[in-house]
Amino acid sequence: MKRLRENEHITGYVFSAPFVLGFLIFTLYPILSSLYYSFTNYNLMEAPRWLGLANYERLFLEDDKIGKSFQVTFTYVFASVPLRLIFALFVAMILNTATKAVGLYRSAFYLPSLIGGSVAVAIMWQQIFGDKGLVNSALSLFGIHSTTSWIGNPSTALWTLIALSIWQFGSSMIIFLAGLKNIPRDYYEAASVDGANAVHRFFKITLPMLSPIILFNLTLQTISAFLTFTPAYIISRGEGGPLDQTLLYSLYLYRKAFSHFEMGYASALAWIMLLIVGVLTLLIFRSSTRWVHYESKGD
Repeated sequence: MKRLRENEHITGYVFSAPFVLGFLIFTLYPILSSLYYSFTNYNLMEAPRWLGLANYERLFLEDDKIGKSFQVTFTYVFASVPLRLIFALFVAMILNTATKAVGLYRSAFYLPSLIGGSVAVAIMWQQIFGDKGLVNSALSLFGIHSTTSWIGNPSTALWTLIALSIWQFGSSMIIFLAGLKNIPRDYYEAASVDGANAVHRFFKITLPMLSPIILFNLTLQTISAFLTFTPAYIISRGEGGPLDQTLLYSLYLYRKAFSHFEMGYASALAWIMLLIVGVLTLLIFRSSTRWVHYESKGD
């Protein structure tokens, strides 16, 4: 019996070894390495040279681009995430009906998220908002003739990236739709009997019952927005233009690491991003005690 238990333990270790080794080699070791490199001058060609806090001092006190990068990134996150969730919830509520073709519509709306932030999508978006793109062609049908590139215009370039983020709302929509399906219809029927109209039912029933789903989507989409890279890289050709209006933090980090070969400084940038995302995630969870409704708690 004892030998049988030992064999079971060995079997468990064997099956868990790929994950454990993968985590140690491809996750934990790179994380710890980047933390060390953030205190060094490292260009991939020479051995790292210890600098202490010099990279962080440069980041906050000397780098004239970092402020613009923060501004662009926070504008992108705080604009794209709420709009994406609002649009996803709106479409999910439309699809939450007993329609025979709901499966087809659900698949069609989810398709943009399925292909994700790929290079092909970014190139397509670049063509749509170009000076001779689909947007200007559509405007010309209404007598508005424009030859301006929406991507090349500093006042609209970032908003084209925000529009792309909103367009890829499918994953949030599917999660919202699942949450809507779990809300008992009895609640709506009872509210209707009491004279509640559609607006009252939405704010008094739908939103409170969906609040845990909203928290989940908000957290995931906030983290994802900070990590956005491919669209900004392709659309701006890796420069963050025009006039640094699409210089997302992730793009700036990439340029420092792989264009300027300042791997130590890029590691410091990465850890600051981790800190920012961690603080925002903590604030979201701390605030959730005031607006997230859990039925089991009787809130």
